[in-house]
Amino acid sequence: MDNHRNQQQAKTTPLESEEVSSTRWQFITMTAQEEDLIHRMHKLIGDRWDLIAGRIPGRKPEEIERYWIMTHLEGFAVRRRG
Repeated sequence: MDNHRNQQQAKTTPLESEEVSSTRWQFITMTAQEEDLIHRMHKLIGDRWDLIAGRIPGRKPEEIERYWIMTHLEGFAVRRRG
């Protein structure tokens, strides 16, 4: 019985087992067109990163979300200016 419980506890998704520290993030560079599209789409549909990324060839939803966080949250904005 304990063995079965251990097997259930060991099942994790890659997102659960992969802990990412925001201090290790590198800033993502976007073109002016990409930035404009991200801002316009976010205004229309909110944080649906998968839909926004689908409009920008070669970009993943995670990149778009990380870009948004790094350009709009105060802690990251201070680091960019500094």
